[in-house]
Amino acid sequence: MNAAFAADVIKSFDETGVVEIETVSPKGTKNSVKIWIVVVDGVPYVRSVRGSRGRWYRELLARGEGAIVVRGKRTAVKAKQDTTKAAIEGTSDALRRKYRTSGASLASMLRADVLDTTVRLTPD
Repeated sequence: MNAAFAADVIKSFDETGVVEIETVSPKGTKNSVKIWIVVVDGVPYVRSVRGSRGRWYRELLARGEGAIVVRGKRTAVKAKQDTTKAAIEGTSDALRRKYRTSGASLASMLRADVLDTTVRLTPD
């Protein structure tokens, strides 16, 4: 996982409040849902507000890949759950900064039962 996204891709992830994540179900159905994304030390992370019950989260980890769409630009990604203390705390801090005015929605992303759904994204 040493690969890095291009600077313009990281910038778009960092500056965009809501992105779409594309996943594929076990039966091959393509799905897309809007989620939050943050960048921590140049690495994008996502987290499931529904914890491990979130469809996109389960599909993304099952295949290990998906795509992020920002303003119509699709970026293929590889995904790996990252439950290290650094990833969880860094993602939580980044969520607090980026979505500080989001009230209850932000609180939902910081609940103890969703922290383990922190996912690190790398280029496909």
